[in-house]
Formats: sequence, structure tokens, C-alpha cells
Amino acid sequence: MATDHAPPPPPAADESPLRILLPQVLPALVVGVVASLLLLGIEALADELQDVLWHNLPDALGIGDYSSLWIISMLTAAGIAVGLVIWKFPGHAGPDPASEGLGGKPIAPGVVPGLLLASTLSLAGGVSLGPENPIIASNIALAYWLGRKAAPAVPGAFWVSLASAATIGALFGTPVAAALVLSEALTGMPGRGSLWDRLFSPLVAAGAGAMTTQLLAEPTFDMGLPPLTNPGWGDLLAALVIASAAALFALVACYVFPFMHAAFQRLRHPMLILPLGGLVLGLLGALGGQLTLFKGLDEVKELTASIGTWSSGELAKLAVIKLVALLVAASCGFRGGRIFPAVFIGAAFGLLAQALVPEVSPTVAVSSAVLGVLLATTRQGWISLFTGAVIAGSPAVIALLCLASLPAWLIVTGRPQLQLDHQGHALR
Repeated sequence: MATDHAPPPPPAADESPLRILLPQVLPALVVGVVASLLLLGIEALADELQDVLWHNLPDALGIGDYSSLWIISMLTAAGIAVGLVIWKFPGHAGPDPASEGLGGKPIAPGVVPGLLLASTLSLAGGVSLGPENPIIASNIALAYWLGRKAAPAVPGAFWVSLASAATIGALFGTPVAAALVLSEALTGMPGRGSLWDRLFSPLVAAGAGAMTTQLLAEPTFDMGLPPLTNPGWGDLLAALVIASAAALFALVACYVFPFMHAAFQRLRHPMLILPLGGLVLGLLGALGGQLTLFKGLDEVKELTASIGTWSSGELAKLAVIKLVALLVAASCGFRGGRIFPAVFIGAAFGLLAQALVPEVSPTVAVSSAVLGVLLATTRQGWISLFTGAVIAGSPAVIALLCLASLPAWLIVTGRPQLQLDHQGHALR
């Protein structure tokens, strides 16, 4: 996914970095806390609505939880609800998500309510998308709008960078992820001062967002994988092969994406596109079961908690269905991000590799496959490495992932991404 994180303004020639950086601390802290609170609020609302839709309501109707009929009905209903929001709300709940990455230009503040509502309905309705893209876009819009009103002399790019960093920090529960994404985005950008001067205020915002999330929600990416100590040559070979194979697997979706998007867009009206997309997602969910629904992070934990109990056929089905569900959800206009579903796809693919070759460490298999899938779908090397390492929970795996990323990157670089330009062509 493309990013558009502009650096904060460079210091004037006659001002020291200290005099420039210190006044940035307070606005960065405020943006960080507010960005985290918005994320936590939307996720809490989606969780409550999910409980009503997927537990309370079917229980009241005497329908079994996650029955095929209920899955198909709920995903179709989610498509109708999101279609209505996109059709009727101001700004149509933001631009087509197929052409949007993490960040980007600020949208109008009047578009934010529709975007957040559409995202909440997608999350609660079982759509295979995460919260990251809509939340980042909403926080950027609000920070830019309020920041420009409060301090008109401050360049708008400053508020964009704070909101982006704050939300990424809140999403991952650590400012490290934001630092990695921003350092990648700032490479080659003009600007005076050291990289750390330019990262200072975004890191304050990211730290504030991460700490707010940690204090209020205690998020964790711990998947309960067995610890890896003293990796050997066999582990390195497994990491190289699995990361490359996972990248190839996910790259298929990147090639299919523009064609599927074009097929849905031929229907033209959101009240045709979204309900049809919801119906297709419902059929996929009925085929794949509960684990292939929703954004995928909790489902990954459930998947990895039962290592050894899944057959290779079951794992292959989960990986393929989740990949197709992600393609459909992103193609037909559901508002949401693609990182968390990609993590589930990588985890299922890694466990498939481990089921086929039991000698491979589950930790190496899962982290390497997540790395490969994220490289193919996001083209963000640092965030792919970071996510794979965090999921592994073993520092020893970092060296393996760094090496495994090299052949996987050669496979995906210059190839289509899981993102389109505004003409519907794949970005490369």
C-alpha cells in the first residue's frame, strides 16, 4: 500500500533544532491520544455490534451461531447497509478504497462520519477487512482540519504526519511500527535536519497513541507460537522458501485485483455493487467457516492455538478463501484495510507449509509466510518485517526474516500491488 507521509517543516536557518522541536511536543501528544481514542472507540462499537449481530440476534431467533444461512444473510445485509451509507452520506464515505493506501491527502471533515460508519458496519458484519485505512484517513482529516484552524501558519503536512504516525502507533500498540513506516516514507524526501529531527514529532504522536492504546486496551500480537532458540541452517532454508512461496501466492491476488475491481464497477451503483459483494462474501464465509470472517487478528490467534490439529487441506482452504474474500471486499468498495486479513492469510499459509513438512518450526513457518504475504500486498518492507517478527515473539527469528525478505522482495518488486490508481490500473 502506498503511503504519503510528509515530513514536518524543517527549521529555519537561524533557529536551533531544539527551539523548533520543543513546541511540537504538545500538539503531537494531543494528536496521539485523540487518534488512539478514535481507533479504540470505533473498535469497541464494532465489537458491541458484532456481538449483537452474530450472537444475541441469532440466539433470539433460534438460529445457530455462524450457521451457513446466517453467514450468508449477515454478509449480504452488511453489503446493503454499507451500500446505503456510501450512496446517501456526504462524500460517499470517502474515495474508492481500492485506490487508497495508508495515509494520503486529507479528505473533507464532512466525509469522516460516513467513512467511520461504513467501516464500523464492515468490521461488525464480518467483512474480511481491518480498521487501519479508514481510521488513518479519518484521523488525518480531523487533525488537518483542526490543526489548520488552531495554527494556520503551520504547514498542513505537519498535521498529516502526526495523525498518520499516531494511528499506526495506536494500531500496533508501539511507536516502532510508525517509526519504520515513516523512515521508509521519508527516504529521499527533501528536508533539512537529521532523520531523527524529522521523526521527532511523529514519534511523540506515535508514542502517545501507542501508550493510550496500551493503557486502555492492552493489545497483543502474541500468537502463542513456540519460542525459537538457536536457529540453524534448516530454519534459514525454510524461511527462504516459505517467504518466497507465500509472496508468490499473494501476488496472484495482486494480478487478479484490477480485473475483479473492474467487474464490480460495471454495476456502477453502490446499492448493486455492495449487496452483491456481501452475498459473495457470505457464500465464501459459509464455505470457509467462522475463521474466514472479520478482520482476522483474533482468528489468527485461534488458528495458531490449534497447531497440529488442522489438516493441510483445511489450511489450504482457509488461506485460499480468505485471500479471495479479501479480494472481493477490496474490489466492491467495503471500507477497511488490508493488513490484518493479509496476516491471517500468511498464518494459514505458513501452517500449511508446516503441516506438509512437520520438521519445520511453526514459528519460522508462520512468521516467514506473513512476511511474504505482506511484502506482496503492501510493498512496505519494514512493516512486513516488523509484523512477522512481532508475531513470532522470538528475537532469534529476526535475522532469518531479514534474509528471507531478500528473495521475496525480488519476486514482488516491480509487480502489481494490491492497490490501483484512479484509472483502475494496478500500481507497481
